[in-house]
Amino acid sequence: MKKIDLHIHTISTISDYEFIFSIEKLKEYVQTQNINAIAITNHNIFDLEQFREIDEALSIDVFPGIEINLECGHLLLISDNNELDAFNDKCQQVEDKIVTAEDSISIGEMDEIFHDLSKYLLIPHYDKKPSLRQEKLNELSSYINAGEVTSIKKFIYHTKNADSLVPVIFSDSRLTEEISSFPTRQTYIDLQDISFAGIKSCLNDKYKVALSEEHGNDFFQATSDGLLLSTGLNIILGERSSGKTFTLDKISEENENVKYIKQFSLLQNDEQRFNEQLATEESRVTEDYLKEFKEVVDDVVGIDLSAHFREMDDYLSSLLTYASESEKADTYSKTALFNESRYALKDLSNLQKLIEATELLLENEEYKEIINTHISKENLKSLLLDLIKKIHTEQEDKLKQQWLNDLIDNTKRALQTRSAQTIIEDINLYQIAVECKKIEKFSEVVELLKIEKNIYSKDIGKFKIIAKTKQYQGAQELKNKSGRQWRFASAFQNYNNPYNFLCELKNIEQLRKTEYYKYFMDVQYQILNRHGYPVSGGERSEFNLLNEIKDALKHDILLIDEPESSFDNQFLKSEVNKLIKELSKEIPIVLVTHNNTVGASIKPDYLIHTKREIRDGEVNYKLFSGYPSDKELKSTDSESINNYLIMMNCLEAGSETYEKRRSDIYEILKD
Repeated sequence: MKKIDLHIHTISTISDYEFIFSIEKLKEYVQTQNINAIAITNHNIFDLEQFREIDEALSIDVFPGIEINLECGHLLLISDNNELDAFNDKCQQVEDKIVTAEDSISIGEMDEIFHDLSKYLLIPHYDKKPSLRQEKLNELSSYINAGEVTSIKKFIYHTKNADSLVPVIFSDSRLTEEISSFPTRQTYIDLQDISFAGIKSCLNDKYKVALSEEHGNDFFQATSDGLLLSTGLNIILGERSSGKTFTLDKISEENENVKYIKQFSLLQNDEQRFNEQLATEESRVTEDYLKEFKEVVDDVVGIDLSAHFREMDDYLSSLLTYASESEKADTYSKTALFNESRYALKDLSNLQKLIEATELLLENEEYKEIINTHISKENLKSLLLDLIKKIHTEQEDKLKQQWLNDLIDNTKRALQTRSAQTIIEDINLYQIAVECKKIEKFSEVVELLKIEKNIYSKDIGKFKIIAKTKQYQGAQELKNKSGRQWRFASAFQNYNNPYNFLCELKNIEQLRKTEYYKYFMDVQYQILNRHGYPVSGGERSEFNLLNEIKDALKHDILLIDEPESSFDNQFLKSEVNKLIKELSKEIPIVLVTHNNTVGASIKPDYLIHTKREIRDGEVNYKLFSGYPSDKELKSTDSESINNYLIMMNCLEAGSETYEKRRSDIYEILKD
């Protein structure tokens, strides 16, 4: 990472306040702030003599520039430092036109003075006063590289906003003898060696500017033979059979938790892969959505209403018989315990949950402040103590009741053997009433669940994943859901009576109890294209690629081998490049390509070129690497290779072919 400040004033002008520039302070500023490059940008003036003096005094790169009053806004225009006299002449024309603080020149006048604006760095005041109006920014959009902002907050906002210019923050300083502290407003760029072209390249890519060195990319050793890779996006280029896939394989073998998307792999069995993916996701969504309903089903599946009805019949019969046999009452049947009812034992699970919840509130550190705002720690401790005392009392009572129930049972059994009178059947009417209510509520829940609705939606590039609920329309659909040859005809006849339907599911012996909840309503999981239709065969592969790339976040490195082998350029540019760039902020990505849409348009952070060599009859693969803006890529043994020629040969089939294609085909078609 390099630290730059491209907005420094050294001359007091009519657009400025009075100050006396100190070159010693500038030297101190550059040294103490570890700045790697600066630009001298005075208001509407360029002093060549002073610039040369500053350039000679500093050991870093110094670029000539000018801050122009343009269309009522301000714009930094910075030049390479190889045509200083010509630049000085052009700036003199600006100076001649702006003689008061209110004067400004038009875009047309600036174009007339500087001619080819693409030769310069153009950085307007963007989120900074006086800013250049949006229509003027649009007019200059082909030449503008970045926009200057005034604060870290604005820098972060424009970094995240897809429609914003690449933000930069500079000191806009006037370094005088009196200055007591230096400004800290500088921008870091992801560059190895400072060059005008390198800075220009970085200021065209939001992923290559940062507020601190730590936010930029770093390097790590990826293979045992010393290959260094950026922690961002790496592109491997090379001719056929030059070792690109060999290098990817080596990275995959020597690193752990690597996601490797091999060439053509997504086209092989893509329909099977797609369907498997669909089934897996559908199952996950279904389980997430029905998690609570599954607990409801688990709660009611053990309820046997028929058995309760039989108990009620037996109880009423025994009651009537007992009443009709009053003349048979004897010593044994007249005892108090002969028809004594058992104690209904309390369920203490809710009390236990309360204790656990209170313990969670006491032990939670993450939301401790909020909890203690509403409930003091002392009160929580007191509550926990009372709840524990309560459960101890309840457990003691429960043990006593259990002991009494055993005593009642034994006594009744002994009395019954000696008495001729019929005993009244024991029955837990409270439990029966509760379970009948549960079935009633269960039916209400199922009816609500059957109302068809969208329950899940997720965008992956141009695709949309949706999941919606629907009712089963027949026994065949239930059978399809099971994936087995089981018979669901009887069950479906009761589909509109949830409890009876559940009882019928229980009659299908092979059907697992833990799966019952899935048969009350279906979840339809679909992947739609941008037009809202189910994806076609070709779109399946595109979706699989985007999904595989998204899945890479679970891994430590993502390797992709020639994605262009399976997909068209439009898809790669509009969908894949964006996703890969975003992902490269999270994990290192290594991508092999021959395609200019992927290789050049994606703006990689680091380049690796592979070259096949024969040494002593053996094949060796040599690696050259460097930043995309470097003029040369270098090998570990310091051999260099021209970066421009590599890019042209690998991505455009050579500069001659590129120019011929551009002039003979595209220009003709365009005209």
